[in-house]
Amino acid sequence: MRPTHLALAVLVAAVWGVNFTVVEIGLGHFPPLLFSALRFLVAALPAVFFVGRPKVAWKWIVAVGLVLGVAKFGLLFVGMDAGMPAGLSSLVLQIQSVFTAVIAFAVLGERPTRVRLLGMAVALAGIGVAAADEGASGSLGAFALVIAAAACWGASNVLTRKASPPDPLNFMVWVSTVPVLPLLALSLLTEGPSRDLAALRALDWQGAGTLGYVAWVTTVFGFGAWGWLLHRHPASTVAPFSLLVPVFGMTSAALFLGEPVSGLRWCAAALLVGGVALTSLAPAAPSAVPSAVPSAVPSAVPSAVPPAAPSAVQPAAQPADQAPAQPVAQPADHAHAQPADQPAVPPVVQPEETAWTSVHPVDVPAPERTGAGS
Repeated sequence: MRPTHLALAVLVAAVWGVNFTVVEIGLGHFPPLLFSALRFLVAALPAVFFVGRPKVAWKWIVAVGLVLGVAKFGLLFVGMDAGMPAGLSSLVLQIQSVFTAVIAFAVLGERPTRVRLLGMAVALAGIGVAAADEGASGSLGAFALVIAAAACWGASNVLTRKASPPDPLNFMVWVSTVPVLPLLALSLLTEGPSRDLAALRALDWQGAGTLGYVAWVTTVFGFGAWGWLLHRHPASTVAPFSLLVPVFGMTSAALFLGEPVSGLRWCAAALLVGGVALTSLAPAAPSAVPSAVPSAVPSAVPSAVPPAAPSAVQPAAQPADQAPAQPVAQPADHAHAQPADQPAVPPVVQPEETAWTSVHPVDVPAPERTGAGS
């Protein structure tokens, strides 16, 4: 990775880590659900005119928008408003990688390796230590809300993997259009129109600044830059930088909000970050049941072009204009399997390879890879 790309990866992790502190400040100006709705409105409204039309089916945009935007961010903001510290939130939310692995096993059949199982156990031990620390000084209810937000994030990661967006920034901007109305409706129902109007009337430069940061810097820049890095480097190279998010989150909360960091919290951080590292970076085990795409491709190809048909049906002499169709990449197969007057067989193989690769985009990030910011 080039030094400039390395610096960009660290910058994105810093942006996402500091974001928790900015959210904490913003919650002093807005009710949590209204703040979350405005975050997505401001992120989507200008950007949607520049990113082009959606590049995945609307069902995936709506599904991820509801699970990630409404459920995950709604629970996170409500939990932080209920007393969950910003620094601890940035740490606990990383348990999403464990939820992602569990849901991927249940839905996609991705079997975790022993190393990943060990990582999950270590991360869960870290959550237990963090819960003990928070229970001694804070609200376990708020802690549980952030855990629920992490579970929703894990579910959205699996949905994003199923969607396989070719352009992460385009996908994230269109996803941001979905949560606005549901979150506004929930805010009016639970927080009340009078509280929402009072927050908007009292809006000052600090409140507007927090809104601009969480919308444009965290969402548009953060996810866009992360997706740009994933398109140029292997996910295994980029993903470890997300482990810096709780480091920046806890540090910024201590510096700007005066949040204390106890010995138990440092212990929880070490366990959780170590467990997440094992869970996220360990190689995946081969699936016991082949995925739907590999099983579908072989079954579709023989039905369209039977393997024995080319040699049985093709006449001995082919027209001259078909001769250039022979691919040069497989000379050995033609020398042994077919005489020179059978150029029609190799083109049958080539579409199968194309169909296989087209449904598996390379390095398309899921949000567990696309960042750990809020």
